[in-house]
Amino acid sequence: MTVWWHAEARSAGRRIDYDYGSINGEPMPNQLNTAKLRDYARAGAEAALKQLRAEIVAIERTFPELALRKRRRAIRKSLARAESRARTMSAAARRAVSERMKRYWAERRKAKARVK
Repeated sequence: MTVWWHAEARSAGRRIDYDYGSINGEPMPNQLNTAKLRDYARAGAEAALKQLRAEIVAIERTFPELALRKRRRAIRKSLARAESRARTMSAAARRAVSERMKRYWAERRKAKARVK
């Protein structure tokens, strides 16, 4: 750790730590942490996405033949919604599927044994 003493800091009895950007071991108030940085990145991405969507609308208005048909757009939205939906199976449903598959494979093994 590199510690530098400035005349002003020395007179005030403060240690300035350049490696960690802190004064007397406390973080500087303008220091970015991971959460703040992620928030700023998200806000920037949302702004960029909003701008891109506005450009798409402007292009589609200028050149209607380039626009996606409403039906295709509706299908794309419904697929995205379906993919984002979380489907979970209850323990009882998993148990029922397990029993059903065990019976299925047992019958397959019996049929295969009869053929031989």
